[in-house]
Amino acid sequence: MIAYASRTGNVRHIFLQLGLPGIEIRGDTTVGEPFLLLTYTDGLGEVPPVVEVFMNRNGAYCRGVVASGNRNFGHAHFGRAGDLIAERWNVPLVRKLELRGFPRDYEAIRQFYLERIGEGSGREREIVFASEQ
Repeated sequence: MIAYASRTGNVRHIFLQLGLPGIEIRGDTTVGEPFLLLTYTDGLGEVPPVVEVFMNRNGAYCRGVVASGNRNFGHAHFGRAGDLIAERWNVPLVRKLELRGFPRDYEAIRQFYLERIGEGSGREREIVFASEQ
């Protein structure tokens, strides 16, 4: 599942481009399964408070983080929420996206999800024979 927080609509747009199951994070959101976190970066490189509360409650299920940011705030602050979450929760930083990102970003996120959380994560594996490739 994708768990996402969106303030301006950029992260919601990214989520919708992925075509994957998910839930928007609210103050009381609780999950009981592995998820990929999509978040915006607040202020000057901070984790949004709603995401902090969510991760304190659900962080054990997090398998990676994607952060949206704006390069206009400088390199040190760009998508820094993703860096902070990745470090604190010991999960991979999958991608930092400029605002709404680009199709190549969506494909990289989708691929990570399918390999680590979704279809390719070991829950269900499709066998492909060499002659079918």
